[in-house]
Amino acid sequence: MALVNPHGKDKALKSLLLSGAELEAEKEKAQTLNQVNISSREAGDLIMMGIGGFTPLAGFMAKADWQGVCDNFTMEDGTFWPIPITVSTTEGQAGSIKEGEEVALVSEETGEAMATMQVTEQYTIDKAYECEQVFKTTDMEHPGVAMVMNQPEVNLAGPVKVLSEGSFPVDYPAIYLRPAETRAIFEEKGWSTVAAFQTRNPMHRSHEYLAKIAIETLDGVFIHMLLGKLKPGDIPSDVRQEAIDTLIEHYFVKDTVAVGGYPLDMRYAGPREALLHALFRQNYGCSHLIVGRDHAGVGDYYGPFDAHHIFDEIPAGSLETQPLKIDWTFYCTKCDGMASMKTCPHGKEDRLILSGTKLRKMLSEGEEVPDHFSRPEVLTILRAYYEGLTEKVEIKTHKYSEGM
Repeated sequence: MALVNPHGKDKALKSLLLSGAELEAEKEKAQTLNQVNISSREAGDLIMMGIGGFTPLAGFMAKADWQGVCDNFTMEDGTFWPIPITVSTTEGQAGSIKEGEEVALVSEETGEAMATMQVTEQYTIDKAYECEQVFKTTDMEHPGVAMVMNQPEVNLAGPVKVLSEGSFPVDYPAIYLRPAETRAIFEEKGWSTVAAFQTRNPMHRSHEYLAKIAIETLDGVFIHMLLGKLKPGDIPSDVRQEAIDTLIEHYFVKDTVAVGGYPLDMRYAGPREALLHALFRQNYGCSHLIVGRDHAGVGDYYGPFDAHHIFDEIPAGSLETQPLKIDWTFYCTKCDGMASMKTCPHGKEDRLILSGTKLRKMLSEGEEVPDHFSRPEVLTILRAYYEGLTEKVEIKTHKYSEGM
């Protein structure tokens, strides 16, 4: 059997990253163009277009695409897409850009020219409407809402030529993988059914259990770490990688797991972000996405299994990658093992609910971690990290996504 096709009508990866002489010429040209600063989120989206992760996008969305995605999960040409992929600038700068003009998209954090873009349209949006449709709230306490509401006034649309992947290949040489590379890895292993496990945390026992459920029925699991901007209190990617590698070495059968990283910031869009996670994992070659409780959630904005339900609400055939829906998981002392709400008949007093936020809080405050919360080899790595911090890390207790 073959791997799932890339997303879109052409069923082929669309990589917009230039190379060789073409890249050098475009970099020189970029220095002569109007410079448009882009945020960390926009830079991540741009890199995903560059490496083919956002196939079949050719650039940032026009207003008709934005409207269709907000309203019906589809772009103007009928392509399924769950979250608007847009870039914006100030009214003042927009006034200096003519239709058809090329501009350079420059990282506001590093000053690097990330891409050139031919501006085919300028438009304004109802930001509150986008937030209501995508995040189901306009509450500025929601980090995704704040991101959209604080972006500049005018969106720019048009095709892009990507010049850079930023520092990701250098900073994460062992795990930063492009879709063409993961597909080659899966094919070399002889895998055709692969479950992606989304994480921005080291894996505790519940995460391990979810991955092993997938391995029982599929060829392998792809642990896919978010490498974009972290929020305060999150564990750095190098520590995360060491902890995950150690877990795999000691507790997984050889050649059942692959590990990689991708260059996006979290949006915390809950159900809609679960769809986006499935969509770009299809481009990476994954047939399934593990969807647990509160996938890509934050606070109490979404129900714990809204991300399960949304896959049943989109039109059939929207995605080849399918959700592997798994119920609330925990350690049960009476079952004497990991279990879920579907398999454990006992009460909450017998259940140790596992949470990445809870684990980080206990470690940062030097508390004893209960048995069965995390593997001892992983705890050794995490304790060493927290003991090495020069400043106390405040871990907020509101419910961020626990690796899903």
